Amino acid sequence: MKPASFRLFFTEIVAALFVLLFLYTAIMKLRDPGFFAGSMKHSPVLRPIAGFLAGFIPGVELLAVWLLILPATRLAGLILASGLMVLFTAYIACILLSAEPLPCSCGGVIQQLNWREHLLFNLFFLAAGLTSILLRKKNIAINRSSRIPGT
Repeated sequence: MKPASFRLFFTEIVAALFVLLFLYTAIMKLRDPGFFAGSMKHSPVLRPIAGFLAGFIPGVELLAVWLLILPATRLAGLILASGLMVLFTAYIACILLSAEPLPCSCGGVIQQLNWREHLLFNLFFLAAGLTSILLRKKNIAINRSSRIPGT
């Protein structure tokens, strides 16, 4: 497989995995927004904005899905999805550093992971997302002498 083909294949696979992840988690959160908001209210940091986040987070996840599905906006979707993973991973790291166990507000099967497993899960997606952004950006480089998109 040529390097350009591999880069494209890798970024498409990562985009598809993010679509599945965020579509699934958004649907789980929207199915029971009371549970999602209630579990965030256990966190002293999120308690004041839990109601807002209960609608905002699934909305941003669905926006990421939409951007990832469309080829013209896939890079923006990868950036948004990776940014979400940075925030979610930082939140999990804070939970692990504090001695207070909090309920997971992710929903569905992902909710069954313990916090350490969840951190590893998020780190995997974060690494895949950042790698795909770097590969995707390399894929759309411009040949300055001819102004033709190159690989």
